Amino acid sequence: MATGNLSNYWKDDPIFGSIDLDDEYITNQWLVDQFVGNNLFGCGYNSVGELGVPTLGYFSSPAQVGALTTWKQVATGYIHTSSIKTDGTLWAWGANYKGQLGVTGLAPSGYSGIGYSSPIQVGALTNWKQVSCSSYTTAAIKTDSTLWTWGNGTLTGQLGNGFALSYSSPIQIGSLTNWKQVSCGYKHTAAIKSDGTLWTWGDNRPGNLGNSTNFNAYSSPIQVGALTNWKQVSCGYGNTAAIKTDGTLWTWGNNNNGQLGNGNTLYYSSPCQVSALTSWKEVGVSNGSFVCVAAIKTDGTLWTWGYNASGQLGNGTTINYSSPIQVGSLTNWKKISCGRDFIHAVKTDGTLWSWGSNFQRQLGNGTAINYSSPIQVGSLTNWKQVSCGDLWHTMAITFADIT
Repeated sequence: MATGNLSNYWKDDPIFGSIDLDDEYITNQWLVDQFVGNNLFGCGYNSVGELGVPTLGYFSSPAQVGALTTWKQVATGYIHTSSIKTDGTLWAWGANYKGQLGVTGLAPSGYSGIGYSSPIQVGALTNWKQVSCSSYTTAAIKTDSTLWTWGNGTLTGQLGNGFALSYSSPIQIGSLTNWKQVSCGYKHTAAIKSDGTLWTWGDNRPGNLGNSTNFNAYSSPIQVGALTNWKQVSCGYGNTAAIKTDGTLWTWGNNNNGQLGNGNTLYYSSPCQVSALTSWKEVGVSNGSFVCVAAIKTDGTLWTWGYNASGQLGNGTTINYSSPIQVGSLTNWKKISCGRDFIHAVKTDGTLWSWGSNFQRQLGNGTAINYSSPIQVGSLTNWKQVSCGDLWHTMAITFADIT
């Protein structure tokens, strides 16, 4: 068993690829994953099994998914969840009526709400690296850097395979092997390649694809400009946000509630910069119709903007903001995830915090009360990653304390 501070053991993961050296919170993810273990938890409304536990209903505090300690990354959609284990296998649960679980032959027809309340494996492969979910679609990247999508692709072509069709098992997007990160929005998808180029596809009616138009749908990836310095992208409900390697933050698409963060409520069909700062580190966009955006700077401060009727901006009010406002004055925010009208965030001390709408218990703090300021979820200090769903559920992974 590895013990003590493992910061001297940083290296590329031979199974899962390069580890982010900026992530000082997880000092050596490969050793943690292999020898310590990661537990998976869910809270909120378990309507069709999206929490991965057999009992349906409300869970106001995190409930553990099984007894396995091999979970690596989790992603939440409308009422389904996908997660990758440390062995590279991919698992899914919850609603599957559009084939979004990726399990061939297990997609119930129609809007029946039939779900799978326990994780089921997607195929038999052991080379999945990153997964993203939204509404009725799922996208994932393998360790060979190929990109795969499945679920609902009708009308808008958000699966990116050149067709407006739905698929109940993973289908590859082209034949390229240079995809690095993918994010699923409500009806569109965005991905960054290893060369730093940014690509989008799917519905484009509010201009959320960033190609300077606001009409048509694209069923195959189209490049956003010609730049090669995109670092991270997040898709929402008709809008997109992305950070460049120079630390600048850019947004485009729907802006009816100021979710683009540029001080107005105008739509933009090409990337527009949020302030002139070069210190943005991570951004998250909600996939529900009540769009809010949250971002963390390199100094560890947390900033939010957009729709705020449920207090999801975390600044103690319920007023919409069209420019970034700081959440408190702390400088120890680490990871962020935006849900339909709520937010969860992890601090560098491993604590988990949430705020916003809570009538389906999705904040996980043991109540059903909305909160307009961050409130801690339990007392654990070993939270690793969190993902908020498009509707009313949250999933999060913990790791064992090795310090």
